[in-house]
Order: sequence, then C-alpha cells, then structure tokens
Amino acid sequence: MRDVVTAYIGIGANLGDAAAQVRAALQWLDELPQTRRIAASGLWRSAPVDADGPHYCNAVAAVSTRLSAPALLQALHALEARAGRERPYRNAPRTLDLDLLLYGSARIQSPRLIVPHPRMEQRAFVLMPLAQIAPERVTISALQAVAGQDVEPMAPPV
Repeated sequence: MRDVVTAYIGIGANLGDAAAQVRAALQWLDELPQTRRIAASGLWRSAPVDADGPHYCNAVAAVSTRLSAPALLQALHALEARAGRERPYRNAPRTLDLDLLLYGSARIQSPRLIVPHPRMEQRAFVLMPLAQIAPERVTISALQAVAGQDVEPMAPPV
C-alpha cells in the first residue's frame, strides 16, 4: 500500500457563484478515494492573472492521500468536469480550477504534471492562502515578491 502523502491543492473559480463553487470543491475533496481534507484556507478574492473575466475566488486545501500524484491530478480534473469546467482557450474564465501545487516533497516533471506547480511562487492568490494553512511552505521573500498583486481575504477558513 502506498504511503500517505500531504498534498496542497489550489482552488479557484470566476464564473457563476465562484465562492459556492470553491466551497463545493472543498467538500468534494473529501469524496476522493484514499484522500481526506486536513486543512483549508479562507477564501481570497483576486484579479485575473494573465487572463480576463471577473475576479476570482481562491483557496488552498491540504489533503492527506494515498493516491499517486498522477492519480490525484486525474481525480482533480474529474472534479473540474463535475463543476462544468470548459477549456475553450488558455486561461479562459472557469467554473472551477484545481491545481496540484505540492505533493509531499516530490519534484515531478512530466508532460502532464509539474510539481511543485511552476507558477505558484508568482501568484499571491496561491501564496496567501497557502501561508494560512502551511506557513512553513511559503517564504517571506516569496510573499514580498507578490505583494503588489490584487488579492484580499473574502471569508475565514472553511
């Protein structure tokens, strides 16, 4: 049996009731096989980065899982589909976006998956909620580098 790994998942939405979508995604994580949510950040509002459309609602969740990183990514994509996610073009507005940010201490580079997430340190909407639940995973210099981005807390941890 595979060892338990702590993984961190970035959650975002900017179509429909984005906050409700993010909250639903947090609940759906508990339904994944061999996986349970162990922490969730508050909800954060952010302007789109390298994209258009309305502001996003974002959060980060920590899960304890026995799924492999590729299997976890596949499960996250299934949850996006459940929420009606479409991919008409790169960085299109979305009903739900789930990114595998960290998978234990693993470094993964494959055509389908890169961990740690290659752009997480450039995005305040990832680092701020991640710092809420795993401050040891976020450096002060990383937070300082994204300090000018349009991100603000919306709701306390869920």
